[in-house]
Amino acid sequence: MNSRLAIVTGGGGFIGSHLVKLLVKSGQPVRVIERPGARVGHLPQGVEIVFADIRDRGALIGAFQKEAEVYHLAANPNLWVRDRREFDLVNYRGTIHVLDAALEAGASRVLHTSTESILTRANTTGPIDENVQISLADAVGPYCRSKLRAEQYAFSLAAQGKPVVVANPTMPVGPGDRGLSPPTRLILDFAQGRLPAAIHCTLNLIDVRDLALGLVRVFQRGIPGKRYLLGHENLTLDELFGILSRLTGVPKPRFHVPYAVALAYAWLSERRADWLGGEPPRGTVTGVRLARRIMHFDVRGCQQELGLEPRPIEESLRDSLDWLRSEA
Repeated sequence: MNSRLAIVTGGGGFIGSHLVKLLVKSGQPVRVIERPGARVGHLPQGVEIVFADIRDRGALIGAFQKEAEVYHLAANPNLWVRDRREFDLVNYRGTIHVLDAALEAGASRVLHTSTESILTRANTTGPIDENVQISLADAVGPYCRSKLRAEQYAFSLAAQGKPVVVANPTMPVGPGDRGLSPPTRLILDFAQGRLPAAIHCTLNLIDVRDLALGLVRVFQRGIPGKRYLLGHENLTLDELFGILSRLTGVPKPRFHVPYAVALAYAWLSERRADWLGGEPPRGTVTGVRLARRIMHFDVRGCQQELGLEPRPIEESLRDSLDWLRSEA
């Protein structure tokens, strides 16, 4: 049994809550750092909760401690936010605040959770693995730029000999997504028959519960300075809708939207959300631009190194749908 305190930023979120449950189940004491006002009632009993805004370096004073094991997940995972500056403040500067505060407090190791969406490049023709070389010029939109800059900062600390490791999850699916991240929103929209048309693209999906285990494995076995790509099945959007159709009885979209039309719709949808507020846009410019790139990932090397064997995605999608029905 590991008696060291595990500190999880963003522990109330979709991935974070599954990670917290896994750590608690292993017998490890856990402290969650969440933004003020975040929902935490679904977390296991006995978990210590600290409310702090990672945009404020001073708010993190005393949140970390010597020899703690720190998992940094807190971020804005959406591809649109009304004030685009939030991506930089939360995802990039917030990461600097968390990593610096944790290391200054004497944390034994820190895991930074990045994303697969920053690993794409224009004109890529084959599967992407963890060794891909990327630059800010490759990043699509303010979300991806903020996450790439955060990852670069984590790697800079590792290059200085700091105990910092990096994991890049692909798209998580499964039960418990209370914030409706983009993949879960897509599943919900399909189940409710709100997707009359689709665009051609490829996605890589992994069960959120297997992803949580992958994060623990990266923390335990990861080499600082190396990227660990945590994903599973590559599916075209049409293949994903085929599985969802079998599970729900809802027919697949009959029409495919040309890229230019999808981009124009996303731009108008974002402008409407910018001006009127309320519901987030039905489509995002960043999402459409990413869809045009290769999002096919080769995760075999990382899975083998970590001993990770994720469950079939159809099982994950079924569990996600069952959870969404239970929450309706």
